[in-house]
Amino acid sequence: MTVTGPAELLATWEAGLAEQGAARALLLHRAARPGAAPDTLSAAPLGERAADLFALRRALFGDRMEVTLACTVPACGAAMEFELDAAELAATRPRPPADGLRVAEGEWTLCFRLPAPADLAAVAAARPPDGTDARRLLAARCALTARRAGREATAEEVAQLPDPVLKRFAEAAEAADPGAELTLEIACPECGAATPAELDIAAYLWTELDAWARDLLLDVHLLASAYGWSEPEILALSPLRRRYYLELCADA
Repeated sequence: MTVTGPAELLATWEAGLAEQGAARALLLHRAARPGAAPDTLSAAPLGERAADLFALRRALFGDRMEVTLACTVPACGAAMEFELDAAELAATRPRPPADGLRVAEGEWTLCFRLPAPADLAAVAAARPPDGTDARRLLAARCALTARRAGREATAEEVAQLPDPVLKRFAEAAEAADPGAELTLEIACPECGAATPAELDIAAYLWTELDAWARDLLLDVHLLASAYGWSEPEILALSPLRRRYYLELCADA
């Protein structure tokens, strides 16, 4: 992966300050794949986006990822710390069949594509107030073909797929795209209870990028004050040379 330069990363951070959730994730994905069109990124399988973000995290901050969470047992609440390997997670990419995900259940035979970020955004925005299950909205968006009892199913029928079909679709999607959701079971060292943990790589990476950007801007401020250099001149310095000049400022 070609590491995006500090000026471009600062621009990503600045744009992300006004965004949340999915919009920030898209900005980070653009930083991971600067040559890709926004529509291409929005249509990428969820596991592909996650792998790209883990690869970006690895390029920027290294392989080792430290995660902290609290035990979910009310009487315990102990803090737990563990590590993840960004290189290993970046290698977990979707393996969808070339002809789509085939699901046969009861009278139904369907072909699905893997869910993408654009699908999640559309489901979140379009979910009606009548209690329609978000799973059905997602499955209907991802259905490429659908037959019921030997005939082509109507759009209304596809919008109301039965639970067994939804379950089979979820199982097929998980098998083809295991990196779409990273869920871990962590044993509490204090009480021994298993605590489920979902890692949102976009949120994790944004937290690190935010801290990095603020530290870098402080470095720019100190060096500009000491030497009169412009921001582009300071950002053009390697991190090692920048740190050396900061040490000289501290010793002066």
